[in-house]
Amino acid sequence: MKFLGKTGVKVSPLAFGTMSFGGDADRDTSRAMFARCRDAGVNLFDCADVYAGGTSEEILGELIADCRDDVVLTTKAYFPTGKDGNARGSSRYHLVRAVEASLRRLATDRIDVFFLHRFDDATDLEETLHTVDLLVQQGKILYPAVSNFAAWQTAKALGIAARRGFAPLVATQPMYNLVKRQAEVEILPMALSENVAVFPYSPLAGGLLTGKYGPDTRPDAGRLVDNKMYKTRYGDPAVYDIAARFATLARDRGLNPVSLAIAWVASHPAVTAPLIGARNLDQLEPCLAAADLAIDDELRAEIAALSPAPPPATDRNEESSAFNFGSR
Repeated sequence: MKFLGKTGVKVSPLAFGTMSFGGDADRDTSRAMFARCRDAGVNLFDCADVYAGGTSEEILGELIADCRDDVVLTTKAYFPTGKDGNARGSSRYHLVRAVEASLRRLATDRIDVFFLHRFDDATDLEETLHTVDLLVQQGKILYPAVSNFAAWQTAKALGIAARRGFAPLVATQPMYNLVKRQAEVEILPMALSENVAVFPYSPLAGGLLTGKYGPDTRPDAGRLVDNKMYKTRYGDPAVYDIAARFATLARDRGLNPVSLAIAWVASHPAVTAPLIGARNLDQLEPCLAAADLAIDDELRAEIAALSPAPPPATDRNEESSAFNFGSR
């Protein structure tokens, strides 16, 4: 197990995302996957108020009823939960109502880790953090965190919290996988520097790295086939070439591409636990197997070489070569 940042709380090397609960997975399937995760030692279960219109939280609340004190429960707020213009964002007006609604659906007295689901461009960050701190003081939230924040946004939030004496952010949740590596530039180094836990989502790139996709290969159904958001996110034809080469590398070593893709994400030193997800038990098994797959530096580098490394934050690409001024 790993520590959740500076909190002293221990979490499993894999975390389970419950976005499928009440959507792609009905209650019985959700219950079976939850039980299998618990059997495998998973203790962090991630949710959000917008998943399945709130049904994911309701199902998760039912499932944790008998083991509430043995799991680390997370949820999020920001995205629209209704048609009203104020049923979204990170204003105090919305966040207080959102947290109280999540607590009712989850049938619990506290949210262990509460994520701001996105940076709110229209709300003063100090108001947002003050609101979250008040919710911490009320015992409704134990630890604040952020999702989909840039490194500078997270650092700004950490600075405000330190200056004002607010409860500090303990975790971040960025997108990170073999074809989406922007987090390597600033988010992951920032997290290492500040001892902020990292729970990357989409380690399988929406299914792209499962071995089912290639330049001329598509399954009949899946997020990248049916979901416009995912089709846009992974619309670059080059990522399908990467996916095919990755699947070949995995199979040449007798490994399941699903397990290897998740294990590769987990192998980054800043990562606390990748978020895995599934629609059924068959999909879940190779995800859980990633916890037992060791990735050494050589294999990590070989896999990383399949996709372009993002440029450094300063664009001084010579820094990684012999042609630089050196370091101290």
